[in-house]
Amino acid sequence: MKNIVVLTGAGMSAESGIKTFRDAGGLWEGFEIEKVATPGAFEKNPKLVFDFYNQRRKQLFDVKPNKAHHYLKDLENYYNVTIITQNVDDLHERAKSSHVIHLHGELRKVRSTKDETFVLDWETDLHLGDIDTKGNQLRPHIVWFGEPVPMLDKAIKIVEEADLLIIIGTSMKVYPAASLINFIKFETPIYYIDPKPTISKNNYKNLTLIKNGAVNGTKELLKKLVY
Repeated sequence: MKNIVVLTGAGMSAESGIKTFRDAGGLWEGFEIEKVATPGAFEKNPKLVFDFYNQRRKQLFDVKPNKAHHYLKDLENYYNVTIITQNVDDLHERAKSSHVIHLHGELRKVRSTKDETFVLDWETDLHLGDIDTKGNQLRPHIVWFGEPVPMLDKAIKIVEEADLLIIIGTSMKVYPAASLINFIKFETPIYYIDPKPTISKNNYKNLTLIKNGAVNGTKELLKKLVY
C-alpha cells in the first residue's frame, strides 16, 4: 500500500468556520501576532495570551470537521495516510484520521513552562495559577513564533518516505513547515489544493494544481486517486 502524506494549513479548517491564520490586515483574529504568539508576549502579558487561546479553545466546541476532513479519512481505505498539519485544532482527529502530526501544537492541550514533555489534555480555560506537579505555571501547548518545532524532524522523515504528497489550504510561506515539500523523493507526485496557489510547475515539475477550496478540491482529488 502506497504512502500518502498530506500537509494541511488554515484553509483546511476555514470551511468548518475556523478563521484563517491571518487576515488581510495582518491580524490574527483581531490581535497582533507579537502580542499573543511569542515567548516575549507571554512573559510580558500572560493574561492576554491566556485569554486569546481560551477564546480559540472555546471555538472548537462550536465547529465540526468538514467534508474535506472526512475525505482524507476515506483515503485510508486505499493508502497509508499520514497528515501533517499546521493547524492547532483537533478536526482531523474528530474525523477519525488515524495518523496526525501537529507541527504547531494543539489547543486542547497545555504544557509546563519548565518541562515541555509535561503535557496535559485541557478542555477548559487556562489561568495564571494553573500549575504542573512541581508547581510550575502551565501554558498553551502551542509552538510560538521564535520557538523550535519539536515535531519537525519526525515530519521530515515521514515526508521522505512519501509516494505521493498532497498539500491543502496552506500558503507555503510559514517556515519551517513550508520547507517540508523539499524533502520528498525525486519524481514524487505533488497535488496542491488551494484557491490561490503560491507555487507552480516552475518550482516543482511533478506538481498538479487544483485551484479550489479544501472541500471541493479534496473531492476532486479523490476522483483522481480512488474512484
